[in-house]
Amino acid sequence: MAAVTYELIKRCSKTGARAGRLHTPHGVFDTPIFMPVGTQATVKAMSPHELEEMGAGIILSNTYHLFLRPGHELVAEAGGLHSFMNWHKGILTDSGGFQVFSLGPLRKITEEGVTFRSHIDGSKQFLSPERATEVQMALGADIIMAFDECVPYPADFEYAKASTERTTRWAERCLKAHTRRDDQALFGIVQGGMYKELRTMSAHDLVAMDFPGYAIGGLSVGEPKSLMYEMLEHTVPELPENKARYLMGVGTPDCLVEGVLRGIDMFDCVFPTRVARNGTAMTGKGRLVIKNAEYARDFRPIDEKCDCYACRNFSRAYIRHLLKTEEIFGLRLTTMHNLHFLINFMKQMRTAIIEDNFPAFRDEFWADWERG
Repeated sequence: MAAVTYELIKRCSKTGARAGRLHTPHGVFDTPIFMPVGTQATVKAMSPHELEEMGAGIILSNTYHLFLRPGHELVAEAGGLHSFMNWHKGILTDSGGFQVFSLGPLRKITEEGVTFRSHIDGSKQFLSPERATEVQMALGADIIMAFDECVPYPADFEYAKASTERTTRWAERCLKAHTRRDDQALFGIVQGGMYKELRTMSAHDLVAMDFPGYAIGGLSVGEPKSLMYEMLEHTVPELPENKARYLMGVGTPDCLVEGVLRGIDMFDCVFPTRVARNGTAMTGKGRLVIKNAEYARDFRPIDEKCDCYACRNFSRAYIRHLLKTEEIFGLRLTTMHNLHFLINFMKQMRTAIIEDNFPAFRDEFWADWERG
């Protein structure tokens, strides 16, 4: 039995949307699911207790950052990420590939791996498929990711093809290096840039390796959303129905709806916490920039349809005051709201799928979104 398995509960009769359950060593979680990002073993401004209260099931931590500090050896000494950060539900760690490749001139890619300069102190570092897997085994997440190269946008066909083929070879090396299989699952990452034939090639190669789950990477990297949806429509049918499908780096309501429509189960993104720290709240009608002067005397909650702690207890005017005076509590309230909003939004989509009225849910969402 694999450490992590996917159970299909209901498929929408008119679309590719599906509701399921993800079984992990630290709990069973309903899908579709949004995973808050805790880059450095913490979701910014939030305590584990607050995350659990709002219904978060799995959170994501970043291999690249934890590799640099405090170091995976220290985390392992503390008993792994779950003990280190006192979070007893699911954890997923990315491989660090996206961060490494984002370093641009600070890194050099070879077949063996990637040599890069730390963004912290400029020290020379190296990550290979084996090293990234070793680090993630030490961190002890329930789900870890194969080391890949995120194809940039735009990229010409030859570059994208060479990069995707290297990602496949790296995935094989990750599988061989991954020995912690009783309580940890290694997911493969489909790449291919914006080329359908490369997406097909990557998916077929990875499916042949029989990973317990599959991520779709290299999307939401600057391409038009219509192109991202086109790539999803082409790629998702190439993946097994009995395994989890994870779209990396997506976390705005419009993209979540369209991702679920096309059969995605798992999402993550820093967007909700990042914009919260800039004073922006998420609603079903779009973004609300609470720092704007128009809310100075607005005594309504952020979102009148929301029952999060911030919306139950505080007004836009008060939260704006906190943000303008740079009080930490203001950032916490906007963060609480945004994460609660997205977690609840995913629950609403799941209910719509189970009741087989997801198309109506989507139509209603887009009507509100466009009005907003």
